[in-house]
Amino acid sequence: MAPERDVLADDMAFDHFGKFGAWQFYTQFSPESVRELEELGYGAVWLGGSPPADWDGFERLLAGSESIVVATSIVNIWASPAEAAADTYLRLEEKFPGRFLLGVGVGHREHTETYTKPYEALVNYLDILDARGVPRQGRALAALGPRVARLARDRSAGALPYLTVPEHTAELRGILGPDRLLVSEHKVVLDEDAARARAVGREKAGFYLGLVNYVNNLRRFDFSDADLTAPGSDRFVDAVVAHGSAEQVADRLAEHVRAGADHVAAQVVGGEYLPVLRTLAPLLAERLN
Repeated sequence: MAPERDVLADDMAFDHFGKFGAWQFYTQFSPESVRELEELGYGAVWLGGSPPADWDGFERLLAGSESIVVATSIVNIWASPAEAAADTYLRLEEKFPGRFLLGVGVGHREHTETYTKPYEALVNYLDILDARGVPRQGRALAALGPRVARLARDRSAGALPYLTVPEHTAELRGILGPDRLLVSEHKVVLDEDAARARAVGREKAGFYLGLVNYVNNLRRFDFSDADLTAPGSDRFVDAVVAHGSAEQVADRLAEHVRAGADHVAAQVVGGEYLPVLRTLAPLLAERLN
């Protein structure tokens, strides 16, 4: 799944990410599953659920594989001090060069009592990472709107949008320019029964309609209040959850690549993720030809 366009202004290339990866809650990955994903051709695993910066599992996942990138999606700046994040990055970079990406973000105001002035807090976090020696290419930012996307462009490897659609991917590519990493997360339900697939997808995606940052972002892409009122319309679910046959799911994920994503992080919902990713792997590879 080697990518076709991978250049960063400071000579950091993104070809080692591949075009497709796996996004799951960080405790769902094991050294064995990461090794299998690597063998299937996936270029990265994205550790969701806000893993602590000092989580002791990072090294186990890296040691159990040879080339796949292990990335946080994301470390929450309110929960993990920047000093701890920097120490983890520097330790892993020394032992596994080029294989760990520190994704950071501000989380959600609904879940964090100390959530105040998030943009300024994110800038301060990056200042500490700079002072501790974490290079720009070793970190990326959870970015939805233009302001944080510009910060990601200027002070990190790039952007990690979540709960997104290809139109959003295209907008972010325009902000980031051609030389920054853009990783778009997209949810997956492998089921050709549309009603059943939507029910599974809605249970997962509908949760985010209670979080103002996601709702405000989606409103910018022609979703109505009715679409974005929990638990969400069919149109909303169809947009943020790829479902149907394996071919239809692969086509939907590939839309992000055509819209400008360097890499798409597929999040399987409603069941075991490895069987689904085994099925999708050859079809995703075909869509790069």
